[in-house]
Amino acid sequence: MWGAKAAARDAGEAMCPYRLVLEHVTSRWGVLVLIELLDRPYRFSELRRAIASVGRGVSEKMLTQTLQTLERDGLVHRDAKPVIPPRVDYSLTDLGREAAEQVRALALWTEQRMSAVEKARERYDTAKATAEQP
Repeated sequence: MWGAKAAARDAGEAMCPYRLVLEHVTSRWGVLVLIELLDRPYRFSELRRAIASVGRGVSEKMLTQTLQTLERDGLVHRDAKPVIPPRVDYSLTDLGREAAEQVRALALWTEQRMSAVEKARERYDTAKATAEQP
């Protein structure tokens, strides 16, 4: 019985493609890539350094995967120029700019409301510790 319910739930999730796009946009690296690309187009190494400058080092492999995923979703444009040495620039599409503006708004809200979140965490932790004492 439980197996059938789990399979039905998994099938339902597979039929909601927006959930997958939401995961891509709000992933750890997706958020940072989108926000950085709002400023301007970046070359791969520049983008990697820009992300590292906000305190998050991203591996080459992870950044490549993130960019490919966002490109496939139509959010990032990859412009490979036929020059030597090769030059590849990444920028946001119009769709990507819309998504990035939404993600940036959420990031700004989080930054602005962090003190309220920290207070809530303290209240929760105190209440939980008090409830667990014999």
